[in-house]
Amino acid sequence: MSKRFTLRDAQRLLPEVERLLTEAMRLKPDLDESIAAVKQMKERVHMQGGMLIDRTAALEMRQRRETASKLLRKAVEEILELGVQIKDIDIGLVDFPTRFHGREVYLCWKLGENDIEYWHGEEGFRGRKPIDRDFLDNHGE
Repeated sequence: MSKRFTLRDAQRLLPEVERLLTEAMRLKPDLDESIAAVKQMKERVHMQGGMLIDRTAALEMRQRRETASKLLRKAVEEILELGVQIKDIDIGLVDFPTRFHGREVYLCWKLGENDIEYWHGEEGFRGRKPIDRDFLDNHGE
């Protein structure tokens, strides 16, 4: 069973979630670039039937990939340990599981938003709705 949040509990976690999500988003392009560079280097070696490679550059790229991977994994794990679900790391989208009228729904927050102002059910981000009085009075049960 996943952790469930009240709106107040989720709001309290936002600074920590924002810090970790910002860190993950900063690291992801570096990881993606280093993975692509290593892949490209391997493809060149394969296509040319072997070639001399710059060992120093290859080792630096590998180290860059491993460091970015390790730090990104740490940030993601810390977010998940809080009970928060990462929906899209590229845009900084997360969900906080909660209940509304007896069913599982999600408080929805995107990096750059000041507060948690939306929720959604299984329809996801596209179906998010503003938090209204009914939601405030009947969630987290």
